[in-house]
Amino acid sequence: MAAIVSEGELTLSGDVGDMWFGDNFTYADVVVALGQIDDDADLTVRLNSGGGIATEGAAIHALLARRAGRTDVVIEGIAASAASLIAMVGEKVTMAEGSIMMIHDPSGVTFGTSADHSKTVEALEALATAYARVYAAKSGMTADECREIMKRETWLTAEEAIEQGFADAEVADPAEAVAAFDYRLYSNAPKRLVALAKKNGWAHEASRHEAATAAQPRTEKENSMPTDKERADALAAELAELKAKQVDPAKAAQEAVAADRERRNSIMALEEAKGREALVEVLFATSMTVDEVKAALAAAPKASAGDAAADYEAGRLASAGQAQPGAGKPATANGRAAWAEFRKKKNPAG
Repeated sequence: MAAIVSEGELTLSGDVGDMWFGDNFTYADVVVALGQIDDDADLTVRLNSGGGIATEGAAIHALLARRAGRTDVVIEGIAASAASLIAMVGEKVTMAEGSIMMIHDPSGVTFGTSADHSKTVEALEALATAYARVYAAKSGMTADECREIMKRETWLTAEEAIEQGFADAEVADPAEAVAAFDYRLYSNAPKRLVALAKKNGWAHEASRHEAATAAQPRTEKENSMPTDKERADALAAELAELKAKQVDPAKAAQEAVAADRERRNSIMALEEAKGREALVEVLFATSMTVDEVKAALAAAPKASAGDAAADYEAGRLASAGQAQPGAGKPATANGRAAWAEFRKKKNPAG
């Protein structure tokens, strides 16, 4: 866990989401950390991350955005990919001298039929649209303009980020060393970051957990979506934290279950969700609000596959072994070889 609270500041460092490699911070880590801070208190988030799981970044951004108090962000070292989305929550975004920001389109890999590929396109388009709207809200640009910047995988210095509206100020304090991340996985990463990753051996070993720009690894026998048992385990972990803080766990459990059920029912009842249950399950798992899911579905093009393919996809996703869009584009021959052996799964990446 690399989500640390100290003197009214929240430090987030390492990968966004559990990449099974090095330091990381997850949505659950941030939930626990925010429990130590009054919701209406001012908060400074210090961020140093090379990226991670796209949906995890979206969930953490939404979590911080719901705070009643003011939230500012200080980028120390780097905020790339999913981490740059988290940075957009700052009422004031400050970058240390020499720090870097990078924004790009979510990416993924698909193994399967034409229907599988169609669903991947649909999911990635929905996620990219949601990301572009967050960048637009911060920068003042349109969502279409931000999407074009995302497609180019844009790396920004502090001065460039301020000029384009993604940051507000630069401080003279030198940036901390960038977070350990395999920057070779990005297409246009600065040469110094690529060299740094190579020198320090920052590589997500393919034999253990498939290198990914921002994807959550799964084994072939795991379901790409949270199972009932996983949700129950997550709820049990949250209850343990609540109990430690002398909160009534029974009441908290009832409220959590009721809220989760109500949110799922509301999402499934959307007109935009009809016939797109597989995509809806992906968006539901991100902790996006009902309105955010509705907007993403409305903006995303529908897959061209017929009803039979859609039924097949829904059934396949319900069974163990299905994966979802996930990893970034490998930049090296070794990376491409690793992807050729990827575990027949797909996870959103960003």
